[in-house]
Amino acid sequence: MTSHKVPIIIGVSEIKNPSRRREDAIEPLQLMLNAIREAACDASSSRMAELIACIDSVSVVASSTWPYKDLPGLVSEGLGVKASHTAYSILAGSSSVQLVDDTARMIARGQTEVGIVVGGEAMASLKSFIKEDAYPPPWTEPETNDIYYANNTNMLTGIGRVHRVGVPMHVYAMYENGLRVQRGQTPLENLQESSSLYGQYSEIASQHPVAWSFGKPCLTAKDIGTITKQNRMICHPYPLLMNAFNDVNIAGACILTSTECAERMGISRDKWIFPLGGGRAEDSIDFWDRPNFYSSPAIATALDMCLESSGLHKDEIDMFDFYSCFPIVPKLACRHLGIPYDNPPKPITLLGGLTFFGGAGANYSMHAVAEMVRQLRKLHGSLQLSHGLILANGGVLTTENAICFSTHPRRSNTPYPQEDKPSIHSTHEHAPPMSFDREGEVIIETYTVEYDRENQPRLGHIVCRLKKNGHRVIANHGDMATLEQLASWTEEPIGRSGFIWSSPSVAGQNLFGFRRGNRL
Repeated sequence: MTSHKVPIIIGVSEIKNPSRRREDAIEPLQLMLNAIREAACDASSSRMAELIACIDSVSVVASSTWPYKDLPGLVSEGLGVKASHTAYSILAGSSSVQLVDDTARMIARGQTEVGIVVGGEAMASLKSFIKEDAYPPPWTEPETNDIYYANNTNMLTGIGRVHRVGVPMHVYAMYENGLRVQRGQTPLENLQESSSLYGQYSEIASQHPVAWSFGKPCLTAKDIGTITKQNRMICHPYPLLMNAFNDVNIAGACILTSTECAERMGISRDKWIFPLGGGRAEDSIDFWDRPNFYSSPAIATALDMCLESSGLHKDEIDMFDFYSCFPIVPKLACRHLGIPYDNPPKPITLLGGLTFFGGAGANYSMHAVAEMVRQLRKLHGSLQLSHGLILANGGVLTTENAICFSTHPRRSNTPYPQEDKPSIHSTHEHAPPMSFDREGEVIIETYTVEYDRENQPRLGHIVCRLKKNGHRVIANHGDMATLEQLASWTEEPIGRSGFIWSSPSVAGQNLFGFRRGNRL
């Protein structure tokens, strides 16, 4: 094993099946195989077959569309290769960047010669089969018949299940509300800010040919922030157009190797883009076991680790792609790095976000890798070094992975960081203790309101602190007057006092009201 192998990305590709018709459906496995072949062609059209034959590492981002029995094995079989290393990620939006970082490290160690990272979804096609009562589709035999839903509250456990809270649409909204108050915004000011941010995102996605919204009219801030039957409220303060859109048919892949192997195979240097280093961190899987609801220690740690391991300062980054399933994620990343997100001086998304580009399951940031490679390639030959940074987010602000790319190798030709980087846990031990008291006076720490399909509030989720000891409590709304106040765009619930009591009908459930003793 040598210690001076330099990892590079030599090929990237994105595949899109824009049709929702059942007869046009292509399963995720085939989309992935197509993406890998296109990535090999991107690296060298004349050496495509030779390059694929050299693949000895196959890393696959978990598919939310279809529960394959052995997806890395099926990919290897489809390519006709026998990979000595395979990996299949967890189902998290951070996984694609983690796999790229891991593959770069293996190449630096001399453990892999040519590695691929790939992921793909066909949720739009799958939903068409389900809608027409034709499930399951005639695809590769699945491991189970389970269907994945991003906001499936039936998957919750413990106090989250009792209170029906903890899925993405709840938790990201709670953080948005928490940050809003920390910054001194009113609910309407916050709505306007998020609408403006996503208006910029819509414009970017409308120009990206792989984006699910490509070719459609660009949505304005007014379109995004106006609540209508089509743009209904999901969880306060987010309407539908501020939520990730997962019903897409897209796949993305990248091919990594060493500079030594690329030279031997005659891969043009114009194709080379250098990973410089990565960072990863995670917060408690239980959202209630975190220090606050206006910052993300995991995002901050992952970004800092990434810049440090890459040998870069934040001001040296020319372009960013911050994961954006909801507006709160790029806001938290920008705030940590000191970047204004209202007309930012540098790109903070290359794709247009998960609402307008498309959620792509856990594989969204693979598309960011592909686009960043293309953007950096355009800067080859520049007298100045050009760098990019991608932040990928998973869970409910739970797992964070970041990576830097450049047109040039690491400074002083130092080796790619070769030590394994287990996720650094944030200091969630400093979170307030959870209380299981069923009665008492409390102060609201954060909250959200879940809406029904008729745009009416149906369930309040409140995180509060007991006045007597500061312990944290989770509750649902206890009366309709409280629910209406929580859903208000003119009143501020956070910081207000109220009361909790035990539900008379659901064991373990806490109820909250602004007045003592209210009942549904």
